[in-house]
Amino acid sequence: MSSQPTEASAPLIPMPSLTPDALRAAVAQIVPSRLPELNEHLTSAATSAQRTSSVGPLRAFTAHWGTVVNIERWPQRAARFHACEDLAADPLADPEEARAAASEIGRILRAAGEEIGA
Repeated sequence: MSSQPTEASAPLIPMPSLTPDALRAAVAQIVPSRLPELNEHLTSAATSAQRTSSVGPLRAFTAHWGTVVNIERWPQRAARFHACEDLAADPLADPEEARAAASEIGRILRAAGEEIGA
């Protein structure tokens, strides 16, 4: 993992290992409302991995949820990410501001993914 993001506050939890059980525990702790989504994604990834005889779906699962956890464990980054999501999805938002928010979402996702090696 590369360097931690520069933030004024500390992370809510340490970055867990990129295993389904560790990611599930982290999501349960910091964004429990997303547990059903994680469980559904894991079931789908495991089924797909078995059907295709490939670990690719499970790697995609761990990269996705590792990125989610790495965003959500930093309160300021998570708040900014969600504010940008809201702005980008607002049909009444200024188009230029919505585009800038969408670009920032991409930057946050890339940075969080790179930090975990995804």
